[in-house]
This record gives sequence, C-alpha cells and structure tokens, in this order.
Amino acid sequence: MDIQVGDTLVMKKQHPCGEKEFTVLRTGMDIKIRCKTCGREVMLPRAKVEKNIKKILRPDPDL
Repeated sequence: MDIQVGDTLVMKKQHPCGEKEFTVLRTGMDIKIRCKTCGREVMLPRAKVEKNIKKILRPDPDL
C-alpha cells in the first residue's frame, strides 16, 4: 500500500477521543500518525496500520 507523509488516513476504528482521521508523520517499517482532534502521536507497525485503513485522503497537489 502506498502511504506517504502528509496523507490523511481514515481508519476503521476510532481513537479514544472519538476521531477516525490521522495524519501521517513518518513512514517505514513503522508508521507514525497524529490524531487530528487531540494531537496524540502514535507509532505503529506498518502491517497493523495497513490492516485498519478504510480510506487514504491525499492533499491536492495543485494548491
């Protein structure tokens, strides 16, 4: 799966604060994501993140 820094991931399960959208901060074997509501940063294994992604929202390159 092609996940890039700056993408917004819509996950199947929500964060304890209630948000389902996360911003990608770092990629590699582990992926670092930040919750859009509370700002908490979490580093998870790539396989776990890819399994829980519902949709990937990419920033518009024209802007």
